[in-house]
Amino acid sequence: MGQVRIVTDGDAYLDPRWARTLDITVVPLRVQVGDEIYQDKDGSHNEAVLARMAQERVRPMVIGPTAEDLQRVYARLVRTTDTILSIHSSGKLSPIVQNARLAATAFLGRCDITVLDSQTTSLGLGILVREAARMAQAGYSMAQILRYLRGMISRIYFVMVTDTLDYLERSGRISASQSILGTMLGIKPLLMMEEGEIIPAEKVRNREKGLDKLVEFIGEFPQVEEIAILQPMSYPTDETVLLQERLSGLFPSLAPVPILVYGPVLASHVGPDGLGLVVYEGMED
Repeated sequence: MGQVRIVTDGDAYLDPRWARTLDITVVPLRVQVGDEIYQDKDGSHNEAVLARMAQERVRPMVIGPTAEDLQRVYARLVRTTDTILSIHSSGKLSPIVQNARLAATAFLGRCDITVLDSQTTSLGLGILVREAARMAQAGYSMAQILRYLRGMISRIYFVMVTDTLDYLERSGRISASQSILGTMLGIKPLLMMEEGEIIPAEKVRNREKGLDKLVEFIGEFPQVEEIAILQPMSYPTDETVLLQERLSGLFPSLAPVPILVYGPVLASHVGPDGLGLVVYEGMED
């Protein structure tokens, strides 16, 4: 049996050096916004997509990688291995997991292709992919890698506040009446991810209170191995500088906390004006 090969998609936040050094196959994310299609392997179009969403109030549609795209990738990898682990963003946020499972059926009996629903997105997905690739290079089996990753999934957390409620309404996270009332009263939902599903956890009265809630959330962790701020732009704002300072005070060894532009998979559900955190608390020894 050959080394386990790792596949993911462009929704994963991966330092390009990780992908090269760890031999990770990244299938481009393909997103349609209006009449334009963006294809992205490394998140380089995220900021442009979110800026267009903010201007036109359109919802991006994830149209790939399709089952056919993934099938072509698997067919190429089958020449060098008989074991593939395909890890993708939450199946409750995009159709990619379902597409990967459909593509894998074409190789039954020829290659062991396992599709793992990460139940997360962005850096959370990238952390899982990176660890899987490290273990694969170290010679661990598929079963060993899966067992470890499933333990990691329960230790990756997502929390976010967003200014506008129309995207949450469109994606079915809140009702039309909740959207209208929340907009009238200036209420911001605090969103969390549970088992891959984005859910409104509580309400805050304004953006400043929302930032306090983000800090309060992270302050409950006795240890944190990795953390990143998610926002719609690549440059730090006054708000994110303040958030960085407060997080660095809690976990000085992780300073400065990186700022990442979240992708269209997440944006299609929460909109283009969110501010959030991805947290990996690490595994016990």
